[in-house]
Amino acid sequence: MGKTKYIFVTGGVASSLGKGVIASTLGRLLQNRGFKITIQKFDPYINVDPGTLNPNEHGECYVTIDGYECDLDLGHYERFTDIQTTRDNSYTTGRIYRDVIDKERRGEYGGKTVQVVPHITNAIKEKMLKNGKEKDLDFVITEIGGTVGDIESLPFLEAIRQLKWDLGENAIVIHLAYVPYIAAAGELKTKPTQHSVKTLQSYGIQPDCIVLRAEKELSENLRRKVASFCNVRPDCVLHSPDVPSIYALPIKMHEEGLDRVVLSLCGYENADHYPTTSAYEDWCKFVELRYSSTKELHIGFIGKYNLQDAYKSITESLLIASAYCQHKSKCHFIDAEKITEDNVSEMLKGMDGYIICPGFGDRGIEGKIIAAKYCRENNLTTLGICLGMQIMAIEFARNVLGYKDANSTEFAPQTTHPVIDMMEEQKNLVYLGNTMRLGGYDCVLRKGSRVYNIYNQENIVERHRHRYELNSSFIEEMEKAGMICCGKNPESNLTEIVEVPSCNFYLGTQFHPEYSSTVLKPHPLFLAFCQKLAKSQSF
Repeated sequence: MGKTKYIFVTGGVASSLGKGVIASTLGRLLQNRGFKITIQKFDPYINVDPGTLNPNEHGECYVTIDGYECDLDLGHYERFTDIQTTRDNSYTTGRIYRDVIDKERRGEYGGKTVQVVPHITNAIKEKMLKNGKEKDLDFVITEIGGTVGDIESLPFLEAIRQLKWDLGENAIVIHLAYVPYIAAAGELKTKPTQHSVKTLQSYGIQPDCIVLRAEKELSENLRRKVASFCNVRPDCVLHSPDVPSIYALPIKMHEEGLDRVVLSLCGYENADHYPTTSAYEDWCKFVELRYSSTKELHIGFIGKYNLQDAYKSITESLLIASAYCQHKSKCHFIDAEKITEDNVSEMLKGMDGYIICPGFGDRGIEGKIIAAKYCRENNLTTLGICLGMQIMAIEFARNVLGYKDANSTEFAPQTTHPVIDMMEEQKNLVYLGNTMRLGGYDCVLRKGSRVYNIYNQENIVERHRHRYELNSSFIEEMEKAGMICCGKNPESNLTEIVEVPSCNFYLGTQFHPEYSSTVLKPHPLFLAFCQKLAKSQSF
């Protein structure tokens, strides 16, 4: 067709309806028909990025390959589509305003009064079009955070209104709304959806397709009613049902006709000219594995953020990897703040394996160290991620090397044995946002190590999000005592991976493998972890 098509996904009635999953699903379905796509997120909050937000406040902070801290929905985008997002796939109100204000301070507006319209909206439009202009893409899918009616979202909606006019048939809007079931009346109610769409129309935006979240099946009469009141074609009112796993949604929405409707709206007259590829079959096989698995792997998350979304990419990576091992993963939060020497065996009992979770700050650190010692001494299958790897190193220095005050300078600045220390270039920082070691870095694996055999290659690239590192002055002593540094960055010589070969599976990574694990390409570390747990169950 030539020109890039732009699809905008908005939400109404309530938050947390799953705009990110619908955007990801659509991206996957279009890929399944051979199209090249990307997905991007525009969030209305004022923070420049979520890097300084507490996970209990906003859930997980995801990191792109080029080192941008962004919303966890970008993790969904990547897991569904296998694309690698960048900083050009994520924008916040704060980032947009900062860019405009910086231009104003530099005098780039020639002394004009800087206003929301046109300056902020023009900046938003420029960012919305950027990926489509710079890359060879058939579709750019843009999710707008929040719900229609939020004050914060108005500049983004105005930008969409203008782009729909500018782009004509090359832009469409999909609106996700909720249809509640009122038990007392025994029926689904469409009025909230009608009001949501009318609010959108009051901003000058007519949705082209409406996706309805509903726990009950939608009748044809209800679909026609929504179509009539909301000015859309009857075939463009689709049902997004509750499914046992979000990864079943592409199959459900394909059956519902989402990809056919979108192609039709975008000028592709016959979707059959673009049949589904083998990727769709592979997806269906994964979902079948997920559904058919009956055995469970119980995995303890030793952490301090007791929130479902705080470790979202880790839980999803384990869900995916365990399915390929014909198991279901069940993740259990273990509060590190409550772990003591006296209760550690009770706190950790009943699990098949353990993740020592990433995080920041000194809360729960001693409990994590106690748990790491218990796991190592009892030869329990354990994977430490980022801070988790640092905990493993601190524990080893304390209890094997005998340095009782071994610590990280993040938690104990005056320790005489700073096993974990800040990188020199990170010291004396004023601002914390976007100042860590972020994004993809090279790592060379030591041949013969467990991790080398897991990856089955010597050179890898993994994503980081941290400010502190394993102090290289302790490495020689640690290796002599049995903890080897089996992965290093070739440029800085910083340690990326540690393992204890004498243990069954006791391995820590300074990077975040969960950022690189997708449905069709599960990460080798999570696969190896789940395979080890599944194998141990068979004995």
